[in-house]
Amino acid sequence: MMFPNMPNLRHYPELDGKTLLICVGAMKCATSWIYNYLAKRDGVTVSPLKELHFFNTKFTAHALGDMDGLALRRLGFHIEQPGEAPDNLRRRDGFQASVDRAQMIYDDNAYFGHFARIVDPQTRTFCDVTPAYSVLGPTGFEYMRAFCASQDIRLKVLFVMRDPLDRLWSQLRHMTQGNKTTNFVENWAKALTAPAICARADYRGTVTDLDQTFPEQDVLYLFYETLFTAGSLQSLCALADTRPGPADTDTRQNETQLKAEMPGAARAAAMELLAPQYAFCRARFGADIPEAWQA
Repeated sequence: MMFPNMPNLRHYPELDGKTLLICVGAMKCATSWIYNYLAKRDGVTVSPLKELHFFNTKFTAHALGDMDGLALRRLGFHIEQPGEAPDNLRRRDGFQASVDRAQMIYDDNAYFGHFARIVDPQTRTFCDVTPAYSVLGPTGFEYMRAFCASQDIRLKVLFVMRDPLDRLWSQLRHMTQGNKTTNFVENWAKALTAPAICARADYRGTVTDLDQTFPEQDVLYLFYETLFTAGSLQSLCALADTRPGPADTDTRQNETQLKAEMPGAARAAAMELLAPQYAFCRARFGADIPEAWQA
């Protein structure tokens, strides 16, 4: 696929021969834990910003918010911190990364420029962990592939899935926790018809798009329920070209604090909505599907 609006991107020799690992989700599938685990691995460099939200600002059909606006608000937060802003900028990785992310709004070169600035000669793999990429769609993933082809790098893609019903309810609780006006815990019927929410529940769409866009050996599918097993961690580390290390499986990252039981009517409606996802995943992944998944 050709993209006539693809910018003429600068080549960054600092990235030559390295691997870019992009985790495309899914939302509420332990991606924060994965980010922190990879950050501690030898030869792996992660951005100080866990979620860069770069590619999804170009394909916004299923956006849950204005990610460029968020980038500017985050930069403003750093500027307003106590002390002299220039001194803080020199010392704080998160501040520097926020400047890089703001530049991505108007300069596509800033994406790889950000990584070229933070990698070192020992870096074999650098990472972008942005679950919102799961809803890029076929054109969005093609754009990602073409964009990354501008550099002398290897592109690897990770997609983590969780029991569809459990993941959906976790997302609705998380969204309600962050914005009480939505209250999808009570207004679950509205949530089940919201395109942006349904798109994040569409494993069939994401997996099909990934399968059709990237070589099989460059995509890894894992499952939330078996993520902490030796086999899954070995596969993750192999994708990142690093060695497995100690895994803190007791600490939950970005855990939703709002606890609420799913009403029976909501469960029945959601299971009807998600039935094609269960069927697709069982056909596509077979015995790899965790036993803990719903029928």
